[in-house]
Amino acid sequence: MNNEVILKGRSLRELEEIFQELDEPRYRAKQAFRRLNRLLARSMDEFSEFPLALRARLEDMGALPALDLKKREVGGDGTEKLLFEIGSEHARRGARLIETVKIPSARRRTICVSSQSGCSLNCTFCATGRLEFRGNLETWHILDQIYEFARNAEEPLTNVVFMGMGEPFYNYDNVMRAARILNHPEGLNLGARHITISTAGVLPRIEQFIAAGEPFNLAVSLNHADSRERDKIMGINKKYPLDKLLSVCRKFTKILGRKITFEYIMISGYNMDEHAARKLIKVARSVHCKINLIPLNTTFEGMRRPEEREIEAFQARLYEANVPVFLRGSPGRDINAACGMLAASNAASNSASGSASGSGASR
Repeated sequence: MNNEVILKGRSLRELEEIFQELDEPRYRAKQAFRRLNRLLARSMDEFSEFPLALRARLEDMGALPALDLKKREVGGDGTEKLLFEIGSEHARRGARLIETVKIPSARRRTICVSSQSGCSLNCTFCATGRLEFRGNLETWHILDQIYEFARNAEEPLTNVVFMGMGEPFYNYDNVMRAARILNHPEGLNLGARHITISTAGVLPRIEQFIAAGEPFNLAVSLNHADSRERDKIMGINKKYPLDKLLSVCRKFTKILGRKITFEYIMISGYNMDEHAARKLIKVARSVHCKINLIPLNTTFEGMRRPEEREIEAFQARLYEANVPVFLRGSPGRDINAACGMLAASNAASNSASGSASGSGASR
């Protein structure tokens, strides 16, 4: 066995294989899984089920690496944002920063988690897309973001959304492993319908998600229902065109029997006129879906956040057509934590026109 053994971010089966190679009994795997993912242990000292010799051995092997928490900010509405740095083992690649957001509401405590450092996409309205892509996160990197909030929560977390930095389906294996661990009864036991994975439209991975019969919610960052217009703000549309994306979304709803969510960033003067509304209504009538409307939070390339009257008029137009539509607010705007605003550094935020005061399905 390699001298380094990381226990974090492992499935129960993977842990069983690790302990078998360590010549330890199989039940150690379940003990470790529960200690890490339900009791949220930070150090080997907390593994009271393990003999001292085993704890020391695992500690020497680096079993429990940790993200470096650099900054914590709390907004006026209670939204909380954490800035993490990936550990020194990646220093040769430069600092890898990620941000995670907790969004409280009357009935929910939602964690918006990152799956990449930076983003491999270039959606024009998103601050994360303007960062240099620093790589995919490991499963334990993803889980540690959530567990940092869970350890300090006065009430249990209720929802996790993979809508932070990066395109989750370009890190498919680690994202899905993290979702399954969150859902596991020996972990946080978070219901599958309380876990949402968002994508800008990576068709092969959506197909894989469908074929596996994954129980988690799926959200697609739509943002325009006209393919030529979507091209202008989401480069991924050139690789995976809207007509093919919608076809796969219909396949999702037919095979899995569940609604799909379309996320729609409202950009004043761009995707909120009558033409855009008619196109969106047509899509909504062709796919079993709900639509989340999100006001733009950035000012890149002269884009403008819609005024309240524009939002109300656009939402009313969809209501009149019996489209299931929901207006999402912009919690955390005052700390650059709202949808599209995660930039992981002041320098990145300040380089933008008007700053990121705004996926990848990035927040």
